[in-house]
Amino acid sequence: MTNLINKLVRDEAGFIVSAELVLISTIAVLGLVVGLSEVSLNINNELEDVGSAFSAMNQGFSVSGAYGHKGGKSCSSFEDGCDFCAGQNDIH
Repeated sequence: MTNLINKLVRDEAGFIVSAELVLISTIAVLGLVVGLSEVSLNINNELEDVGSAFSAMNQGFSVSGAYGHKGGKSCSSFEDGCDFCAGQNDIH
């Protein structure tokens, strides 16, 4: 029995493999966290742009008198500006 316990204590087979797997999984998890935070930031920026476009809508209209059938409308417009760090090669 003592011989078996000594063999198990001195057995290092598989130690390198499990250490490598821990290192690879740690790097993968860190990469996922960074990637998902970047996706979250970009989704929030796009939703803010959509909200700004909706708030820029003008639903008013005007009628220019009782003679004829002339009516008018006022136009709505929204110009999307560049977001912070929104360049082609920028990473936030």
